[in-house]
Amino acid sequence: MNNGERLQKIISSAGVVSRRKAELLIQEGRVTVNGQIVTRLGTRADPEEDSIRVDGKKVRTSPRKQYILLNKPRQVISSVADPQGRKKVTDLVKVKGKVYPVGRLDYNTEGLILMTNDGDFSQAVARAGRHMPKVYRVKVRSKPAEAELAKLRKGIRLKSGIQLAPCRIAALGGDRNGWYEVTLTQGKNRQIREMFEAVGSPVLKLRRIKIGFLTDKDLPVGHHRFLTPGEVAQVFRVTNERTRSE
Repeated sequence: MNNGERLQKIISSAGVVSRRKAELLIQEGRVTVNGQIVTRLGTRADPEEDSIRVDGKKVRTSPRKQYILLNKPRQVISSVADPQGRKKVTDLVKVKGKVYPVGRLDYNTEGLILMTNDGDFSQAVARAGRHMPKVYRVKVRSKPAEAELAKLRKGIRLKSGIQLAPCRIAALGGDRNGWYEVTLTQGKNRQIREMFEAVGSPVLKLRRIKIGFLTDKDLPVGHHRFLTPGEVAQVFRVTNERTRSE
């Protein structure tokens, strides 16, 4: 019980009583941690691992909010369950409690994907739109004509009837190698693959390299990192900026 948060803070954060009242309950011997009475102020506990009770009643705490950036490999599914038994993004991120992917990358696409247990954060990313564009590196089988690229940039209607928003497409490393950088402000399933298929240029490789201000710099494929508090706050600021501009 040396690690974690102060016991009185855990109790007050759970809405049981105020922090001052929680201190009195501890001193009166009315609080137990893993079945042991605790009377010393300053005792620490882990609200996700330890059983904390006040007068015998379990203290219900919210799980610690987690914000993760994963560089997903190919042939990993962006889901928490898969009836086919394929590897999932949750298999690559070992954390306490459950986290969920924000949006998705298809099975054969690699690159950045966010994961969290904070529903407000997930909604903020989804609402960010053009304020938090997603950038991809795309390798196609054959170079589309400039007229076809112009159509894609304006936003085409797919065979499914979905109308795509305008996007940015820039050739990389010369005109012949078939690599492009594509920037989207919209997130439809298999959007880039279907865009290029519609103009006769099937996608061979696809990688997401940026989500807004978040990049894959120093984050190898298959690895993940936790967002800093400043990065989390910036995501919410981006969403607020969009709300004010609408």
